[in-house]
Amino acid sequence: MSMGIRLRNSVTQKGKLSQTMRNWLPILQADIESLKEELDRFAKQNPFVEVKAGQEVSSSSKRTRSEFVTQKNAISNEIEAMSMHVESLYEKLYKQIVAPLFPTQKSKDIAYIIISHINDDGYFDADSAEVAKEAGVDVVTFERVRQRFAYLEPSGVGAVDLLESFLFQLNDFDLDDAVYKMCVMMIEDFENLEKYQKQPHFNDALRVIKKFKNPPALHYKKEQYQIIPDIIIDDQGGEIKVRLNESYYPQIHIDKGGLDEKFEFVKSKIKEAKSLIDALELRKATLAKIGLMLIEYQYEFFQGGAIKPMKLDDLASELDRHHSTISRAISNKYLVCSRGTFPLKSFFALAVNEDNDTSNAEIKAFIKEVIEKEDRNHPLSDNKILALVEEKFGVKLGRRTITKYRMAQNIASSSDRKKLYRLKV
Repeated sequence: MSMGIRLRNSVTQKGKLSQTMRNWLPILQADIESLKEELDRFAKQNPFVEVKAGQEVSSSSKRTRSEFVTQKNAISNEIEAMSMHVESLYEKLYKQIVAPLFPTQKSKDIAYIIISHINDDGYFDADSAEVAKEAGVDVVTFERVRQRFAYLEPSGVGAVDLLESFLFQLNDFDLDDAVYKMCVMMIEDFENLEKYQKQPHFNDALRVIKKFKNPPALHYKKEQYQIIPDIIIDDQGGEIKVRLNESYYPQIHIDKGGLDEKFEFVKSKIKEAKSLIDALELRKATLAKIGLMLIEYQYEFFQGGAIKPMKLDDLASELDRHHSTISRAISNKYLVCSRGTFPLKSFFALAVNEDNDTSNAEIKAFIKEVIEKEDRNHPLSDNKILALVEEKFGVKLGRRTITKYRMAQNIASSSDRKKLYRLKV
């Protein structure tokens, strides 16, 4: 073979791979519910491509992120048919990323990245500096866009914590300046709420604050969601196997309509269509590899044990992909097994320390559990929670670690919880 022919073949292969990879990233990042919509976007530009919906199957389950350690839901051998679609929190948010709040493509792109880091409670649960770096902007620009979420629905979404969510939710109320200022003052000094009782607008402001939703996505958490998992883990006689939910996957058909590929336009569009099929298959292969790795790393969990420490970088290294690519690959995707339905992100937990196999996810779940069961008249301080954690797990931690784990789940301090409990009376 001559050098010229080899070079042409090399360029052709590189071009094919490049086209497939360009298609693959948005197809990989789409959750399974919006996959057909993403494929349809490509199909609109290609008259020879037809996308057919797969057989819709789903798992009826409440969307949860932090309760996966204790979840014991039983599921049937096969996933039940999906009967109706309920708009998700994320669909609601995506529809609102339009002008005038987000007038430029750059502001829209930043907003989409923010949405990918909003948890099921409606809070932004990532580090702004790290996500700003991922978005390729400075923190000031990133925060300027995030603050616009104060005007989106559900009210309070995109806030970093309870108190910022309250400030966001103030936008929903048409208040006199005096009452508005009192609300802001009370929210920003929530630790010392009692000292404002003699202020002239205290009762009016308190009535407003009592109407706030906590968490901001409470309505969506109450709804019964039809979750469509990408990955299915089967336990067949003690042997754990992974398979994809292929029956739900859309199918791509190429119809040349009798036209000859000798025409350059036809040839080009058929090539694009084949690249689209390759990209869909690459998505399947990537998620199948993720499923296999989860079985390998989290075998004990699928046998009924606790989740083990696992870093996202471990997965990125094994798949030879960038950390951010894998992060988006698992975002808003689910796995179903005999223990229930779980977000893929749930399986990535760090070890509490080098000498202990306890993951921070287990600690967080335990903290949430003890707080849910606490005496509402005497909420547990972080020091008391620390003692309970150390007793249960046999680890040595600091109070600041407990505070960090509590705040990561958007759980207020003991003094704030006491005030919130009173507001609910």
